[in-house]
Amino acid sequence: MTGRLTNKTALITGASRGIGAAVARRFAAEGAHVIITARTIGGLEEVDDAIQAAGGIPATIVPLDLRQMDSIDMLGAQLYERFGKLDILVGNAGMLGSLSPLAHATPNEVEDLFDVNVLANFRLIRSCDPLLRLSDAGRVVMVTSGATRAPIAYWGPYAASKIALEQLTLTYAAEVKSTAIRVNLLDPGATATRMRAKAYPAEDASQLPTPDSITEAFVQLCDADAPHGKRIKA
Repeated sequence: MTGRLTNKTALITGASRGIGAAVARRFAAEGAHVIITARTIGGLEEVDDAIQAAGGIPATIVPLDLRQMDSIDMLGAQLYERFGKLDILVGNAGMLGSLSPLAHATPNEVEDLFDVNVLANFRLIRSCDPLLRLSDAGRVVMVTSGATRAPIAYWGPYAASKIALEQLTLTYAAEVKSTAIRVNLLDPGATATRMRAKAYPAEDASQLPTPDSITEAFVQLCDADAPHGKRIKA
C-alpha cells in the first residue's frame, strides 16, 4: 500500500480506541507501519485486524501501561533493535481524571494524572529521541487540549498536566530546531471519544466530529512540509 507515509514507522500511544485507533488506521492506510500501544490488548488486536482487512501492513502490537516508566525507557532500545529508527511519534494517550474542586482532589489521583499526561511523554521523548534522529524526517505530534486556553472550574489538574505537556513539547521543539525532526502539538477539539463522554455526559455525541474525521491533521503534521514548534487545532 502506498501513500503519504509510505515506508514510515510510526509509534502511536493510546491506540486501542478513539483518536489513537483512528490515527493508527489512517497512518496504515497512508502506507506506514504502525507500532500501537495501550493497556488493552484486545483493543489493539481489533485495530490491527481493521488495518489488515483494509490491506495495510500488519501492526506491531506493544502492550504498555504508561505508568510503568521503566517499560518506556526500554522501548527505545527495543524499537532500535527491530527497526533501526523511528520516523513518527504520536503521544496520544491521556487521562482525564476526576473533574472536581481542587480541595477535593486526592494526591494519588493528581499524581496518576501527571504520570500519564506528562512524565510518560517525557520518558517517551527521552527514549525515542535517538531513533527520531536516525530518521531522515522525524516527526513528533503530542495531543493537547483546549482546556489549556483558560482556567475552567473543576478542570485544574487535567489542564495543568496538559499545560505542562505543551511546555515540555515546545521545549523539545526548540532543542531539535536544527535537526530534521519536526515537533508539534495538536488539539483535536471536541471529538466523539470516551474521554469526551466522561467529561460531558449530557452532550449529544452524534453531533461531534468522529475520531476518523480529524486524522488528516495528524497526517499533515507528519508530511515532508510539516511545520515546527506549533500548536495546531484540528
